[in-house]
Amino acid sequence: MARLPRLTLPGYPHHIIQRGNNRQAIFASQADYQTLLNLLLENAQKFKVAIHAYVLMPNHFHLLATPETADGLPQMMQAVGRRYVRWFNDAQGRSGTLWEGRYKSTVIDTDQYLLTCMAYLDLNPVRAGLVSNSGGAADYAWSSHGHYIGQKVDKLITPHPLVWGLGNTPFAREAAYADLVRGGISASQTVQLTDAALRGWALGGKDFVAGLQTLTQRRVSKSAAGRPMKVPEV
Repeated sequence: MARLPRLTLPGYPHHIIQRGNNRQAIFASQADYQTLLNLLLENAQKFKVAIHAYVLMPNHFHLLATPETADGLPQMMQAVGRRYVRWFNDAQGRSGTLWEGRYKSTVIDTDQYLLTCMAYLDLNPVRAGLVSNSGGAADYAWSSHGHYIGQKVDKLITPHPLVWGLGNTPFAREAAYADLVRGGISASQTVQLTDAALRGWALGGKDFVAGLQTLTQRRVSKSAAGRPMKVPEV
């Protein structure tokens, strides 16, 4: 069966996952993490992509981003991916591929899943045991969580308008967002967000999915017919 093109629609938030080949590490130093962030900032501006949240994990990374144009997201990811591989290979004295194929992504329903997806990204290091449960997401340096709770100002981040509804002042929004992440998300929400991105099916209610389908000839949800797809592990 032919591989479906990615579902990319301007003006909608996308959850993106890029993984290291064969689960290998894609960062070997703090300079590597910072280089990837710098490349994301440069190319997000160049290709008009608003990055709302991110987390850089040792062998993969996640983004939550809204492209302004139909080509902006793939152009950004291609540019970042190519330049980062050159950087990493030169620094490590290696050659060859770094990524596990093309990046995975899908469109998510803003009202139903945007804030949940942000918490999902922030909690990745907690689920992976990279930080203690006591400190939680706030202890992990390589995510956008610190920006949203007032620990730092991250130039890469363009807050989604939905975030402004968390409070009338910066302090109120920061406190509300910290509470949101501390409250966690359910196991079913974690599975939904992971599976949707890896499979490339839109994530949202029936009306949301039906509305998206009117905007593209590419199927946005799995048809009822056919054998169920095996979900790859994150």
